[in-house]
Amino acid sequence: VSQHVHGTDNARCLIALATCTGQLGRPGTGLHPLRGQNNVQGASDAGLIPMMYPNYQRVDDPAAQAWFEDFWGMRPAPGRPKAGDAPSGGSAAHAVASVGVPLRLDDQPGYTVVELMHKALAPETDPHKLRGMYIMGENPAMSDPDLNHARHALASLSHLVVQDIFLTETAWLADVVLPASAWPEKTGTVSNTDRMVQLGLQALDPPGEARADLWIIQQLARRLGLGWNYEESPSPAGGGQGWGPAASARGRAPIPTFPQRGKPHDHHGVAAVYDEMRQAMHGAIAGITWERLLRESSVTYPCLTEDDPGQPIVFTDRVPTANGRVRLVPADIIPADERPDAQYPMVLITGRQLEHWHTGAMTRRASVLDALEPAPTVSLHGDELARLGLQAGGLARVRSRRGEVVLTVRRDDGTPIGGVFIPFAYREAAANLLTNAALDPVAKIPEFKYCAVRVERAHAPGAAQG
Repeated sequence: VSQHVHGTDNARCLIALATCTGQLGRPGTGLHPLRGQNNVQGASDAGLIPMMYPNYQRVDDPAAQAWFEDFWGMRPAPGRPKAGDAPSGGSAAHAVASVGVPLRLDDQPGYTVVELMHKALAPETDPHKLRGMYIMGENPAMSDPDLNHARHALASLSHLVVQDIFLTETAWLADVVLPASAWPEKTGTVSNTDRMVQLGLQALDPPGEARADLWIIQQLARRLGLGWNYEESPSPAGGGQGWGPAASARGRAPIPTFPQRGKPHDHHGVAAVYDEMRQAMHGAIAGITWERLLRESSVTYPCLTEDDPGQPIVFTDRVPTANGRVRLVPADIIPADERPDAQYPMVLITGRQLEHWHTGAMTRRASVLDALEPAPTVSLHGDELARLGLQAGGLARVRSRRGEVVLTVRRDDGTPIGGVFIPFAYREAAANLLTNAALDPVAKIPEFKYCAVRVERAHAPGAAQG
């Protein structure tokens, strides 16, 4: 739906369809997009979108900007909107200012991943040229479109830091690799697409020199001169203030060495971090305290008070627009950025497999899963195999205007005639070497799901060709 140059319009049309048919605001109605990862919803809620603050407050909204400057202990300039003017305004007294923090938040939307790659290759005269990146748990050297361009961009950086649990394809390009912790090795929350905030408790120690992500981030912050001391904060029980980085801004503690092995009782201050998030996202999770998660394990939001059981339906009376009504946006029929032609007559669709998730950084290291799907394949309809002179189990070369890969042929009559499906988990035949980096103009999502390719018979290395 979304990974097209018209992805935003696709979503808008689905919203319009649900609205005009009355399919919202009641049990069993609404749209339920299946996320590709277990915390995409939580990351988006927390503001990991370059044009948003937490809880989907736009960075170019002056009232939202003023609220977060106040919340994080910055001094608003005279005459600017006050925190109480924010759309979801709440307590503005909580200050988490740190040494060296600027007095103003940037009111310009940031760049998306594909745009960042362009900025890494921008000329020196570009004031936004990107010279360094810090990548956590992401593998753009496999997951970005037009991989030759993306890998060139990553290799061109002056400094690249990767924080991950394995040496991914991106980590191999890094100047510094920070060994991080996997899901059972740390404590924290995730939020799924059903808006359920779920608590995960540490069950294992990280191996070797690996450390909890929160510990690594705080160490980096302190070495950059910021007084982040969440792990020294008092318990946030009752939503009180005075904990968090603000306390250390007044008198920075010495930077500690590696923590002792074992599980720290406060898990590096994760409860304090969560409570800061809860206050920043009070319009959604104000009633979901850390203590409540410890008791109940999971709570669905919206949940605005501690006695609120959590609401299974979001839009019952109104939607978050100025007048409370859904805004219907006209959409036109927009063609894909790259259409099939005589040279590249077929359409490539990439995706996941049941056995291998995303770029395979974890699943291809799982011996049982890799035994089930050990090699990259290209799936085509049986009629296409006959037309192209291919056989299931043989080799095919798939070319686009950006690159080529050689894969084992698989017959799949569920694949549309004229279509080609390749999973993108295999580094030895990376599907994203072929894909198109053209972006949706609104959401800036690349067109992973449509590009023109040519399929031809290939031969095993060293095999006679007749």
